[in-house]
Amino acid sequence: MDIGNLRVKTLDFVKKYRYVILVLLIGIGLMAIPIGSKETAQEEQPSTMQTDFADPTAELTQVLKQIRGVGDVKLLLTLDAGAKTVYQTDQQSSSGGDSTSLRLETVIISDSQRADQGLVQQIIAPQFRGAVVVCQGADDAAVRLAVVEAVSDATGLRTDRISVVKMK
Repeated sequence: MDIGNLRVKTLDFVKKYRYVILVLLIGIGLMAIPIGSKETAQEEQPSTMQTDFADPTAELTQVLKQIRGVGDVKLLLTLDAGAKTVYQTDQQSSSGGDSTSLRLETVIISDSQRADQGLVQQIIAPQFRGAVVVCQGADDAAVRLAVVEAVSDATGLRTDRISVVKMK
């Protein structure tokens, strides 16, 4: 068999079955794309976003206990406004004659279990009104200052809205 003859037969075969070969190559390429890892990453994201602002008091209390001289701590945070979730919306406006109308619709997405939920655009952190910290080491001015600074940095409160008092 001649190599030139084999080459001609191969080109004839490819020309005759080029669409079948193309479909097979596309199918193999699609099977190579990993799908499972993307779905699990998308499913985990909303659950972490919902728990970010669940209980700021417990975590901040643990941090305050680590400050030298503080001792036992009780913390009370008052909220001005809780955490808010802003959903993505589509805006459609139409004008007819002298009037215009505006229509807003929340974007709904479906997860892998076919459950519908709104597409989260932004989560706004809670806004605190004030803080009261009761601790054993509050009689020391340096400890009080460290506690006030820590609470202010963690919550965004001004220092005049934070009260540190000595525990019984």
